Amino acid sequence: MNSYFLTLVLKPDLEEKTREELLGEIKKKLTMDNGKLTKDDMWGVRDLAYPIKKQAKGFYAHFEFDAEPGVIKGLDNSLKVEENVLRFLMVRV
Repeated sequence: MNSYFLTLVLKPDLEEKTREELLGEIKKKLTMDNGKLTKDDMWGVRDLAYPIKKQAKGFYAHFEFDAEPGVIKGLDNSLKVEENVLRFLMVRV
């Protein structure tokens, strides 16, 4: 099992309920197959350095977790197709 950091930038205009549902799904995927979420920080809405998908701001969320490599591939694929995720960065530490 490896340790990872995941930082997400979500659309800033999402309703709180929709955002919480999306983040809940992501947390659920992180803890699949005996994964362990060690830290989650919601950084809130911040200005972007440059527009992404016509958005000048984004809602930032940061997770630190332990998971199997197979879980990472599935999570990566699902984040790529999620329309409410502007950008994400997942790094093994």
